[in-house]
Amino acid sequence: MNRPNRPSPLASALLALFATPTVALAQQAASTPVVATSAATATATLPEAVVKATAPRDDYNAAKSSISKLPENLRDIPQSVTVVPKALTDAQGASSLADALRNVPGITIGAAEGGQIGNNINLNGFSARTDIYLDGFRDRGQYYRDLFALDSVEVLMGPSSMLFGRGSTGGVINQVTKKPSLKAATEITGSVTTNGLVRTTVDVNTPTSDTSAFRVAAMAQNGKTSTRDEMTAQDFGIAPSWRFGIGTPTEVTISALLQHNRDMPDYGVPNLNGHPVNVDPKTYYGFTDDRTTQDVAAFSANIDHKFSSNLRLRNQTQFNYVQTDARETAPNAVGTVNSSGVFTALTNSNLPLSALSVRLQSHDRRIRDYSLFNQTELTAKFDTGSIKHTLLVGTEFGHDGYDNQNYYRNGSCNGTPLAQSSMTSGFVSCEPLVSPSYTNSPSNAPSVLGNVQGGSANTVAAYFNDSIEFTKQWKAVAGLRYDRYLASISNSLNAANTPASAKITALPYAQQTVNFVSTRLGGIWQPTDWQSYYVSYGTSFNPSLEQLVGTTGQQGLDPEKNKSYEAGGKWDLLNGDLSVSSAVFQITKDNARTQIDSTTYTSAGKIRVRGARLGATGHVTDKLQIFAGYTYLDAEIVNGIAAGTQGMTPANTPKHAATVWTSYTFMPNWEVGAGAFYMSQRYANNTDTVQVGGFVRWDAMLAYHQPKYDVRLNVFNLFNKTYYDALIPSDGGRAVPGTGRAAMLSVVYRM
Repeated sequence: MNRPNRPSPLASALLALFATPTVALAQQAASTPVVATSAATATATLPEAVVKATAPRDDYNAAKSSISKLPENLRDIPQSVTVVPKALTDAQGASSLADALRNVPGITIGAAEGGQIGNNINLNGFSARTDIYLDGFRDRGQYYRDLFALDSVEVLMGPSSMLFGRGSTGGVINQVTKKPSLKAATEITGSVTTNGLVRTTVDVNTPTSDTSAFRVAAMAQNGKTSTRDEMTAQDFGIAPSWRFGIGTPTEVTISALLQHNRDMPDYGVPNLNGHPVNVDPKTYYGFTDDRTTQDVAAFSANIDHKFSSNLRLRNQTQFNYVQTDARETAPNAVGTVNSSGVFTALTNSNLPLSALSVRLQSHDRRIRDYSLFNQTELTAKFDTGSIKHTLLVGTEFGHDGYDNQNYYRNGSCNGTPLAQSSMTSGFVSCEPLVSPSYTNSPSNAPSVLGNVQGGSANTVAAYFNDSIEFTKQWKAVAGLRYDRYLASISNSLNAANTPASAKITALPYAQQTVNFVSTRLGGIWQPTDWQSYYVSYGTSFNPSLEQLVGTTGQQGLDPEKNKSYEAGGKWDLLNGDLSVSSAVFQITKDNARTQIDSTTYTSAGKIRVRGARLGATGHVTDKLQIFAGYTYLDAEIVNGIAAGTQGMTPANTPKHAATVWTSYTFMPNWEVGAGAFYMSQRYANNTDTVQVGGFVRWDAMLAYHQPKYDVRLNVFNLFNKTYYDALIPSDGGRAVPGTGRAAMLSVVYRM
């Protein structure tokens, strides 16, 4: 079968840094007369049209990228790129970004600095906390990301600061939002799970003229999100967008994402004897009045003007705002409680689990996280002799802000006050390790104001990238980017943040200015139109104040420097219906921040990851589809980043990871699907003292399709495998059990 080209929507943007010139440009384009071409001329010059079959709704293969800084065709990008399309996540019954990213081997779920809030991702062995993007713009807020407003998720592997600025050690994750089109369509989805989660989504696209359209996506869900005890969510969101000038030289897209989350936080289970404690995987350590409440707002606009087929100007602006109110309790340590109520922490014990207790610690805070970025890019196509160029020149201006008011709850264990290592440790209470009671936070542990963290940063950058075509077979890319990053942070233990306070922290205030030049080089050989081979080199950098928080001794350090070497191939088989890729790579982080003692750091660490990856996506036959991948990671802390880490494997980095999902259509309206997610053993901390076993989880799906509606049954964790979904390195290493066996029935109605 022939697979037509499907546009994968591009980035958005709004605001006023360049409002006057861009609006003027739009008005000028609107007033320019359009010269008609005669039918005779058109007949003489237009190439022969080829009518292709209609693409199925469930096509897993994506041959294009939406990232404006990259070529559209994936075969022209000298890096590994994985696109997770909506068709795949729909078939799997996925609803969150974390669900979608399970299809990308090399990605693991972890925790961010300051605790477990939102989607915190490790990519190729490195934290991607600030490397999540929304339509090409950094989406740095810590929140739970839903799929209701997304068309796809794109993962670009390897250091990419030349394209995206600071960060991107392991790569970047770009969320591609739904955009309006000129075809009217409405889709309503309702689903219910055996856990008791009820969810509905709505997606309405309405043309408003011959060249404009409005689209709105919405979501609401309520109930239990997994088989884990107490795991509930009450979330809703809406994502309106308006696009006008479709098919004209000047196209404008304005969009927004508004979302409210109220979720139960899950810090998993503690460790004992070098492994996650062996309790019932449903066991929850925390209080029933814990919650993570979040309000998310993103506003963006994109102005795209084509002067000609060879010259294009884009201006994009985006404002993101995330406000979080978290009252969270985590299992801090396992230990014993004597007759006097004194808790003694243990890392190893031969006592029966029923004789042990777990100490609970508060992680309460109110966070305000926001950013405003503007990008202007000019793309020009031209020739120098027989050599063809596609030159991208761009600028970026951005501002990030972060405020975090911490709270703590100090309590007691069996009536005896818990020993606090400081006034703000927040040890709330102790509970039996087996069958803890599920109650509200104790009244004798009131919430008290703690540290106030604040931070802001400004980014100024300029970049260019030249995609060069020497011949049809030989191509190259070369790019440079200059970043100037200015950050300042403050900490205090009082709401007024007065330096004279006796409770001031050891790092009350810090500033940092980083100037960095990032590079990108690649060579591509395409002997035929269905195969492509490449080599590439890229760099990136991580300022020590990148996350707008600081630890004493880090503020004066040079940025961490990352470099990547990659070689690979991409093949479009079966007339383009099946795409296969492979790559080998090495990523090295130099100047890794190394802790000497409690107040001293140096830039002496080094982390190296060598690996390989394989992937296959698309149609094997008209009825059989596949989405599969495998990643091998040989990761090592070459020079220690803390005591006891040298020579160890970085936390949350499995050596082997694989995923496969297949679906088969029969009779002809029925579809059956199945898939497996595999991950080898990994460690929950950088000292490799807590080991988490490997696992294989199987899912299955059965669907009935009609033009107006679909009915789908998904079964998750078909064989009820006990496994650990996310790892949290703090407190020696915690592990969050994955969901047990559950089923979901969904109905999709189209108008």
